[in-house]
Amino acid sequence: MQVMSALAQATRLDVWRLLVERLPDGMPAGDVAKAVGLSKNGMSPHFAILSAAGLISSEKIGRSIVYKAKTAAAEELSSFLSAACDKGRQS
Repeated sequence: MQVMSALAQATRLDVWRLLVERLPDGMPAGDVAKAVGLSKNGMSPHFAILSAAGLISSEKIGRSIVYKAKTAAAEELSSFLSAACDKGRQS
């Protein structure tokens, strides 16, 4: 449920999609903020929610924090939804 909740908000979905596109390298926080049109401070709650949902990780590199997408939680959700849809079609 935490994954769906995190990705249900448009900015967080945009951030996660962007970070998936940038795998495996990730992106510095400032670049992510610029890409989605928010300030670094405005991104903090979004990063926290995505991180708590297991959708991103962060690493301090020099003076920057680099964020990377993590796909396992979304893959689990996708598998569950796919199986549920298959079961529904069989009914």
